[in-house]
Amino acid sequence: MAYVRPVHDVPVVNGRAAYLLDTSTDEVRLSHRAQERMPIASLVKVMTAYVVLNEANLDDRVEILASDVGYANAGGAATAGLRVGDSLTVKDLLYATLLPSGADATQALARTYGPGVDEFVAKMNETARDLGLDNTLYVNADGLSGPSGPGYSTAEDQARLAQVAVEDPVFKAITSTIGHTVPTTAENRYYAWRNTNRLLGAPGAVGVKTGYTRAAGYTLTFAAERGDRLLVGVILGESLSSRRFQTAGSLIDWAAAHPAVDARAR
Repeated sequence: MAYVRPVHDVPVVNGRAAYLLDTSTDEVRLSHRAQERMPIASLVKVMTAYVVLNEANLDDRVEILASDVGYANAGGAATAGLRVGDSLTVKDLLYATLLPSGADATQALARTYGPGVDEFVAKMNETARDLGLDNTLYVNADGLSGPSGPGYSTAEDQARLAQVAVEDPVFKAITSTIGHTVPTTAENRYYAWRNTNRLLGAPGAVGVKTGYTRAAGYTLTFAAERGDRLLVGVILGESLSSRRFQTAGSLIDWAAAHPAVDARAR
């Protein structure tokens, strides 16, 4: 296990990599193995949602197929419990993607807006290049390990992606939501989802995404508004689920309390 305690009483950071950015000044507040490529698990879904927001209308409806549900179940992934035959809006499927981290939802969105999953993943990688995320490779829309492996990214790349993504008011509204329900209609049954991000509820927290696979460990992209500043960070390769949230909260509190401190850990 790696850890870092830089000067100025920065909180201890457990895990393989960490990065913290003050987006108001573009000042890197903490960087620990932040350029090292590694699997990121469901943090992949941040890019999935970002691409969908640029490709789709929020009121579009997507029918859930047996292949979407079967894919998620076969991979042992987290699901949103989507039911075959239901037709859900893109906006609701984004909630299903970002709150319970549903691989069934990401599969339906990728299949629809590639069109085709391979084409959608190509769009994800093209978008990564456009954003300058040069140490990122996506192999699917959900972060599971594929035939060629799980893909990779870095703590720095994912923080830079989150910085851009939370500028979208729809994305930000979704990632800062603790729970979301979908009422029964003629086209879909009832759904209720809870956000897996336990950092929500902390002062100023606006997301962003949790992740876990055996290869990646516990991961977290987080963001919080403190005053006129937006702090964005990433923790990769944590061994304890709860500790990533505690660490993220401590880092946000520290950065907000010491805005002039330049502390970098390498």
